[in-house]
Amino acid sequence: MTDSPDLSLMAITAADVADAARLIAPAAVRTPLIENAALNDHCGRRVLVKFEGAQHSGSFKFRGAYNRLARLNAAERAAGVVAWSSGNHAQGVAFAARLLGIPATIVMPADAPAIKTANTRALGAEVVPYDRFTQSREEIATALATERGATLVPSFDDPFIIAGQGTIGLEILEQAQAVGADLAQILVCCGGGGLVAGTATAVKAARPDIAVYAVEPAGFDDTARSLASGVRESVSPDARSICDALLAPSPGALTFPINHALLAGGLVVSDDQVRDAMRFAFTMLKLVVEPGGAVALAALLAGLAPPTDGATALVISGANVDPQDYAAIIGGQNA
Repeated sequence: MTDSPDLSLMAITAADVADAARLIAPAAVRTPLIENAALNDHCGRRVLVKFEGAQHSGSFKFRGAYNRLARLNAAERAAGVVAWSSGNHAQGVAFAARLLGIPATIVMPADAPAIKTANTRALGAEVVPYDRFTQSREEIATALATERGATLVPSFDDPFIIAGQGTIGLEILEQAQAVGADLAQILVCCGGGGLVAGTATAVKAARPDIAVYAVEPAGFDDTARSLASGVRESVSPDARSICDALLAPSPGALTFPINHALLAGGLVVSDDQVRDAMRFAFTMLKLVVEPGGAVALAALLAGLAPPTDGATALVISGANVDPQDYAAIIGGQNA
């Protein structure tokens, strides 16, 4: 939000993202950057879609998880890791832990999509359920980690997590250049802000002219409001959204200074716009997209992204959605 960001406030630098890219390269999927004629025609601009549903565990979260876990020493690996997540970070940590031979425990909301909980257990992690409306996931996870001597792996407020997610930004720049697309803006979904903070760090270092926007669901627009006010705002305890992956209560202590300095602004979409985007992705792009993963596409389809002469890239961050909810949404119902 400023022309001259205070680098002393930044938890990471572009060099950290480049180092993360080197570390995760042997393990992570280099996901596709997709162009679709129907989407271009609908939006009246060139659009490139970074599809992280093709990443290990079905979302971008594997990138940050692997970058964090791969740096643990032998004693730390033996003691295990503890994380909290509504599902995508859970699966990313569980998969990275399995690859690295690390015991993993994940604190997950009892109402998380069943497919996310089942997949986390199938990857070998222990799942500890909690009530997201009456209990603190951070307190539960911290107590478990202390009791077991394990390492906490936050879902977004960790320098290695942020840097790992930022590898998406590097790939977008490289892949856009390869297809001759001159990017003007990038739209990124936002919960706690780790993905957009990492992406913006990588992108703005190489191309300061590209505008990066956070996209959030209505009611959980704490980053958009925080960018406007200059301080970390919180979500109302009564807020609800189908975007289960983006329900962080406030921006991160580490992610917000980055986003406040680097982002062009925040966009906010309704649940109905998210449903429309999921249907468009299924019908026109032939992609399965979870609600939280669809918000950037929703913003573009709804005409919320500022007009630009250059190309727009957007991140579809995940594809982990319960089959019955997905079927209902695709069929035109409000799941």
